[in-house]
Amino acid sequence: MSEISLLSLADYHMHTPLCKHASGAPWEYVEKAIERGLGEIGFSDHCPMPPWYDPDFRMNSNQMPIYQRIVDDARQRFSDYKVKFGIEADFHPGTELYIETLTKDYDFDYVIGSVHYINDWGFDNPDLVHRYDEMSIEDIWERYFFLWEQAICTGLFDIMAHPDLVKKFGHRPKGDLTQYYKGPLYQCMKMGVAIEVSTAGLRKPVGEIYPSEDFLKIAFEHNIPIVISSDAHKPAEVGMDFEKALELVKKIGYRRTARFTQRKIEFIDI
Repeated sequence: MSEISLLSLADYHMHTPLCKHASGAPWEYVEKAIERGLGEIGFSDHCPMPPWYDPDFRMNSNQMPIYQRIVDDARQRFSDYKVKFGIEADFHPGTELYIETLTKDYDFDYVIGSVHYINDWGFDNPDLVHRYDEMSIEDIWERYFFLWEQAICTGLFDIMAHPDLVKKFGHRPKGDLTQYYKGPLYQCMKMGVAIEVSTAGLRKPVGEIYPSEDFLKIAFEHNIPIVISSDAHKPAEVGMDFEKALELVKKIGYRRTARFTQRKIEFIDI
């Protein structure tokens, strides 16, 4: 892929060691983005949640100033390169006010929404994969996409992450899956929320980009904006497999991706 094509892309899904399951300093992620020829990078570590909510996989509330500082440090080190400040916030019914308050307290460029839990089950946790056998896969998918749609309707998020994460371990209902996609994507269109095309799925057991081609076709028909992201948890993953993601979205018909500044969207041709 040419340098011009890479410069049209931004990787907005980056984590830091503060989430307790990532490695590498933010400046190392920026360095890798520059090396790969990306136009921008943005950090979106897992935001704090109420104390009862999986504290082992995210920042503590008192670490938010540290998070802001280490991103600012990376910005200063690479002052001639665009480094955006974002956050990845879980959607879980009952925590909306907590997220709303937290995201208003900081000057974010974007807020990414994600669904990692169905009730108390972290369905993307490899240690809990056995729980897929405890209910029908149809029920699991219905619950996941219902939560995903609820998240969109809150108006709290600018981008929705890894849309069909529920396929991570290869569990899928038989037949036409578009029935699960249409409602949430209609709400994305209605609410003006972008979706993430995540190469992280290529590094997971499912071995596929999130979301599926059928999901993206409906998104394109609804004129829903996209961002391409890696969900990097270490510097080597920044911009990983972006060539494959770009090939996929262009095949669907996309010719531009979204950028965010101060929670305002703009577009750039790819």
